[in-house]
Amino acid sequence: MSIKNKFEKWFYLDDEEKEVQEQPRREEQRPAQEQPRSRAPMRKQVAGEPQQSATVVSLQSVQKSSKVILIEPRVYAEAQDISEHLKNKRAVVVNLQRIERDQGIRIVDFLSGTVYALGGDIQRIGTDIFLCVPENVEVAGAISDYFER
Repeated sequence: MSIKNKFEKWFYLDDEEKEVQEQPRREEQRPAQEQPRSRAPMRKQVAGEPQQSATVVSLQSVQKSSKVILIEPRVYAEAQDISEHLKNKRAVVVNLQRIERDQGIRIVDFLSGTVYALGGDIQRIGTDIFLCVPENVEVAGAISDYFER
């Protein structure tokens, strides 16, 4: 025995080579009925016929239902609750008519930063009424700027 043969036997290399060489032979010896089949039946392509492709739908784009939340904050601390709704991809209508003007300005500033960070939008839709939407909601149209004070 040569050193190469002893080395192969020691590390079982000759057994692996035999297995690799025998594998194609084993598949050739299988009867036709035992050959593995693909799950989909084969279909020939007809000339001029468009190829069919699988439709892939993102699960993130499919939502059960959309909600619009209506909120009348009484204190500045409620701005954080409004931003939580925006983070959960819900549109929010904020009515600031029942809060002091300086507190309302602070809330609008806070919500402006929130919608900017989320890629959303904030629009004034009435006197002290704002619509805040996340990125998955598109706002079309505009409300005129004529407001009575």
